Amino acid sequence: MTKSIIPLLYEQSPKLRKLQNAIAQSQNKISLKGLVGSARSFVVAEAFRSSDKPFLWILRDKEEAAYCLNDLEQFFGEEIVFFYPGSYRRPYQIEETDNANVLLRAEVLNRINSRKKPAIIVTYPDALFEKVVTRKELERNTQKIKTGDTISLDFLNEVLFEYKFNRVDFVTEPGEFAVRGGIVDVFSFSHDQPYRIEFFGDEIDSIRTFDVETQLSTEKVKKITIIPNVENKFSKESRESFLKYISPATTVFVSDLDFLEERISGFFEKAKVAFAELSEEIQHSHPEKLFTSPENIRAELQEFSLVTFEHNQHFTASDDLVFHTRPQPAFNKKFDLLLANLNENEARGYSNYLFCSSEQQAQRFHDIFDQIGKSVHYQTLVAPLHEGFIDDDEKLACYTDHQIFERYHKFQIKNGYAKKQAISLKELNKLTVGDYVTHIDHGIGKFGGLKKIDVEGKQQEAIKLMYGERDILYVSIHSLHKISKYNGKDGAVPKIYKLGSAAWKKLKQKTKSRVKKIAFDLISVYAKRRLDKGFAYAPDSYLQHELEASFIYEDTPDQVTAT
Repeated sequence: MTKSIIPLLYEQSPKLRKLQNAIAQSQNKISLKGLVGSARSFVVAEAFRSSDKPFLWILRDKEEAAYCLNDLEQFFGEEIVFFYPGSYRRPYQIEETDNANVLLRAEVLNRINSRKKPAIIVTYPDALFEKVVTRKELERNTQKIKTGDTISLDFLNEVLFEYKFNRVDFVTEPGEFAVRGGIVDVFSFSHDQPYRIEFFGDEIDSIRTFDVETQLSTEKVKKITIIPNVENKFSKESRESFLKYISPATTVFVSDLDFLEERISGFFEKAKVAFAELSEEIQHSHPEKLFTSPENIRAELQEFSLVTFEHNQHFTASDDLVFHTRPQPAFNKKFDLLLANLNENEARGYSNYLFCSSEQQAQRFHDIFDQIGKSVHYQTLVAPLHEGFIDDDEKLACYTDHQIFERYHKFQIKNGYAKKQAISLKELNKLTVGDYVTHIDHGIGKFGGLKKIDVEGKQQEAIKLMYGERDILYVSIHSLHKISKYNGKDGAVPKIYKLGSAAWKKLKQKTKSRVKKIAFDLISVYAKRRLDKGFAYAPDSYLQHELEASFIYEDTPDQVTAT
């Protein structure tokens, strides 16, 4: 069954209609009680679907927020749902800032400024504690570029320096840019891939995103926004609470209002202590300028339509909605208990849905129930949820495969930048002159650094490799796939030959011959196996499928293809 059925599960709910009507009234205060597990995500998603307002959902911590984010992504995808994390671990510890989180924060701020259709933002107290630059400041520090614009390359260069971008030979992380003739590579904090801007004179001829690992273009775009590091705590820009930054029409969902204020209060006290211990030689901004106090959070939340999930001391609701949901039962991997429960639900008029993390897991359920041979009423959906639940009002039983099999369920946060941490260019920048590297065509040489060379009147970056008898080879950055760091026996110094020497060619030929011999031996072994009479094992029983499905960790790609 496809995901398209998910929105229909709560479409006819009378309580959802009441919630939607209450949200439509500005600055309404609503209390939702009795929601457990991913039932909260279903309610938030269905409420958003019929609303024309943006939503902000504040969870207790990063882990809970990430799980709820993944739930909502099953409903809407990544284009509508955004994650707003904290950018660092401790106040005034700028060196501990996480660039991947800064990217996600900048993406959210940029989305709010873009005035596109409403979105759902998922966050937690640590992120709200940090103030952000005002909309006016962000617009002033945002450079918008589109194809066909007339912009001087020198002007763009100055703008990037003003934004405190670092000029490098190769762009590998946010806040860097590189200039090669009429091409500018820039890694903005508003996107998880860098941009390649190509000039024709003073006109923007084309803009493309590219992969920092392969240096190949991935997508052509018409317009981009270049944003500096919005979390730079040493900057003098005026700042405001994130709640002041978002639209006043936003509906705010809070999992636990008392916990939110308590958490913000603890952070603020730590920030005061950290500020008092700072060196007086460097001027730092006061905590009140960089961070939000619990009093401000409480006052600012009153200006929004507010929906809470827990009982709170300082919160009086104008509307109370009580749901009747229960956590998913524990089956302890016993399929007879699961089968009995599903049939009991069916007898009571409940619809059973099994939410699976993959097609393989869904198929395992079918195979297990088929081999047991008893009638069972259920439907599978390939849409991983955080926690299963039973809704007695809507007569729904939504169970998750990882809870049934007691598997570990890991949250996923969009993190394109983090995937590019171990890249060839970055490794190249870490190489020191004299390190050994291997070129697939010319053999082992010594790394001589990154150099700019003249190629037909144009300056280009190249990697300098030094060989025997002072031979030098320059390798274009577009041929990085031909170079790798030398891996040999510890302490053994490799032999370096002259360029054009037959030694490397002979060594490659010798290696190929050995590989061919190994391949020949393997083919002989497999040929003998094919000729010998084998033993035919019985097909996997439901016990085998149950064992496979109950493995507590997610299958690796190799495990998926092997089973």
